[in-house]
Amino acid sequence: MSSRIATALRAFGALARTPALLTVVLAADTDAWRARALAHTPRWPDLNADGLPLLPFAQFVPPTVPAAARTVAPFAFGDGGSLPTDLLLLRALARQQPGCRYFEIGTWRGESAANVAAEAATVHTLNLSADEMRALHLPERYIGLHGYFSRALSNVTHLHGNSATFDLANLQREAGPFDLVFIDGDHRYEAVRRDTARVFEHLVGPHTVVVWHDASRQPGQPRWEVLAGLLDGLPAGLPGQLAQVGNTLCAIYSPNYMPVLAPDPLADPARFEVEVRF
Repeated sequence: MSSRIATALRAFGALARTPALLTVVLAADTDAWRARALAHTPRWPDLNADGLPLLPFAQFVPPTVPAAARTVAPFAFGDGGSLPTDLLLLRALARQQPGCRYFEIGTWRGESAANVAAEAATVHTLNLSADEMRALHLPERYIGLHGYFSRALSNVTHLHGNSATFDLANLQREAGPFDLVFIDGDHRYEAVRRDTARVFEHLVGPHTVVVWHDASRQPGQPRWEVLAGLLDGLPAGLPGQLAQVGNTLCAIYSPNYMPVLAPDPLADPARFEVEVRF
């Protein structure tokens, strides 16, 4: 038996034993996801093979703002979290909306909720309940870390449920309207498409800004499965602007237009200075 055949048989055997691996294989099909996303170019003409048009990070957090506006706290430097620039972006967007009402899908350690809580009037964060996570056979320690940084904050409300079925319409009636929404749950295509569609159906008003996390694998490197999901989930005829934010992992929808640049993976890098205190 040739080594290629043996390798293929081992791969099929692994898929048979662990069907979830098929999702990993499909997600790795970058060309297919890119083609699916680029089918939306007629609606979003600045979208191209390098991704969404670029909004420079300094457009949101200019170097002239006070030090407090350029500070991320808390931050864990842990697995599965956001970049400091992602959190600075959210803080800046909340600061632009006096009395900001913020909602997010995906709590994890509560870093995003806690950072935005320093700027927003109210923060609502939605995550699977402990029982739902146990049903997925997740470790108790992992479950207990959810909301670690945000659970004691008075303006943060922790919601529990599945974003696929949670009553967002009732949430909008009771706690909205929301000025800023952060989608950072399951990053597989179908979940991103569904979360996007439900958020825009129930929570997005004329002035709502929406941010998606992990729309890039690294800053400037599109995560095409996520882009395909959010583009397929957006309502037809949506006004406004869709872009990536430089030096972050985020895509953003804004009802207002801002000057954009063509994405350039080989552009001169921005220069940041980082001070770590703990």
